[in-house]
Amino acid sequence: MKIDTIKTLGDLKKAGYQSKSIKDELRDNLIEKVKNKEATFTGIHGYQNTVIPELERAILSRHNINLLGLRGQAKTRLARLMLNLLDEYIPVVKGSEINDDPLQPISRYAVELIKEEGDNTPITWLHRSERFAEKLATPDVTVADIIGDVDPIKAANLKLSYADDRVIHYGMIPRANRCIFVINELPDLQARIQVALFNILQEGDIQIRGFKLRLPLDMQFVFTANPEDYTNRGSIVTPLKDRIGSQILTHYPEDIETAKIITAQEAKLDSRQSEAVMVPELAKELLEQIVFEARKSEYIDAKSGVSARLSITAFENLLSTAELRALKTGDDKTIVRLSDFIGIIPAITGKVELVYEGEQEGAASVAYNLIGDAVQTLFPEYFPKIEKLKKQEDVSPYDSVVSWFFNNEAGFELLDDLRDKEYKNMLDAVSPLDDLLGEHQPKLKKEESYFVKEFILWGLVQFKQLSKYRFTEGIQFKDPYSSYISGL
Repeated sequence: MKIDTIKTLGDLKKAGYQSKSIKDELRDNLIEKVKNKEATFTGIHGYQNTVIPELERAILSRHNINLLGLRGQAKTRLARLMLNLLDEYIPVVKGSEINDDPLQPISRYAVELIKEEGDNTPITWLHRSERFAEKLATPDVTVADIIGDVDPIKAANLKLSYADDRVIHYGMIPRANRCIFVINELPDLQARIQVALFNILQEGDIQIRGFKLRLPLDMQFVFTANPEDYTNRGSIVTPLKDRIGSQILTHYPEDIETAKIITAQEAKLDSRQSEAVMVPELAKELLEQIVFEARKSEYIDAKSGVSARLSITAFENLLSTAELRALKTGDDKTIVRLSDFIGIIPAITGKVELVYEGEQEGAASVAYNLIGDAVQTLFPEYFPKIEKLKKQEDVSPYDSVVSWFFNNEAGFELLDDLRDKEYKNMLDAVSPLDDLLGEHQPKLKKEESYFVKEFILWGLVQFKQLSKYRFTEGIQFKDPYSSYISGL
């Protein structure tokens, strides 16, 4: 259908246009995509077997939807992607405030215009990108904001009495007729405002300052809510909950590979930064593991959740830490170091809610310990497991590394501002590390090997084989008994 040639109601009828509700649009286009084996919600990862099938079933059922999940679980992203399931263009009566369908007008303006102009009624075309309205539920939202109110200025200008329904100024919901309307954080909406949604969802009429208007609005409602809100800030009133067709539970990525894909997709990096800083695969895995550790930490409130935005902003901070070091040292290119992970602490502290014990420990201390916990979890996946208890005569693959530190009384310091060449020379000096890599990670790229060498040192610290001290300018690694021996 060539929409540029259809400019009046008569043209629309001749073209054989059939009106269709928004829920039928979504349903029909979803069916078409599924039949053609096309992806329905692109850019969403980890939901292929859980959330997306439930969302597709809700659309096929023509339901209004509530997406229930902790922060940073792509709830709003899912709602916005539903736009791709709408028809590209729909006809609208020109000048209509509420996107009247020319074949099924519902506003007084559109009905009277069509009655007067007939087939000459002008129409415009609305693109699907303009058929999305979103409102963040806050305690100050009023019925006038979302439903409408009497407009005294309009009454004065048109010389109308307040008994005339033309004095009404429509709110966000009527203006979003034939659109997807999203209310984010629904429990934050005051109960009396939620009550105002009852009739719109079920009966299709609205009440404004004594006017009861029969407006069968054609809308797809999507609500988002956080389970924490049910106790902390409010709740969804039961009758409203009863009118929402499907409630779909979202979740965090279930494995590191999925989390890495999401982080790589969402991180906003400068192209020069990406070219100058190389990130080893192990560093990416470690970053995601830190987030997994945060979600199960006894110091962090699990009910509040740990957003996927944590790993995204932490990744951005990690590259910026390496980039800043390279700028200071004059290196054109650099590789992420494990010590650079100190730079992600501000990204962690701002995104986790601590329980009482966590507050006592301190946010920065909890964040720093998460890095160590992540190293400890990943270490056995790359190198032989370190037994907590072993016989004195048992030989460990790490004995030579520990012995190197035992014999090096001065300790081993990795300063934060070392040039790349100096950093590599320092790690190369610990020759037993090369033997470990050659035996257990023989296919490792040379450039990535330095990160893994540092990873081994951190891992030995976590398993109490070495000791580590953080000071202002860097990190010192030592034999674990050195402080005890020196104190004798």
